[in-house]
Amino acid sequence: MTDPETQERMTHLEKRIEAAKRAQDPKPRADEHYSAANLAWRMVIELVAGLGIGFGIGYGLDLLLGTIPIFLVLFTMLGLAAGIKTMLRSAKEIQEDTEAAEAAERDERD
Repeated sequence: MTDPETQERMTHLEKRIEAAKRAQDPKPRADEHYSAANLAWRMVIELVAGLGIGFGIGYGLDLLLGTIPIFLVLFTMLGLAAGIKTMLRSAKEIQEDTEAAEAAERDERD
């Protein structure tokens, strides 16, 4: 077998090799994660989609039933509420992902 001094040197060498490998690892690419502009556009699209769907349903019902634009206004407001709710859910999801990534990075450093 080997003596304790040799084992200690081998352990030290393995740690140095591992540190050198980590230093050579490629950094994560910036385009792999969403940029702030992509996130902003996603939220805008979600809001506009909710408004558009609500407007379309309301307009269709008013056209079909021959009513004054009561359904148009009602469903446009409901579409706005749905769009805002979807935006908030997306923002919460993004925030949770960011916090998890930061926690993993902190754990990796420690």
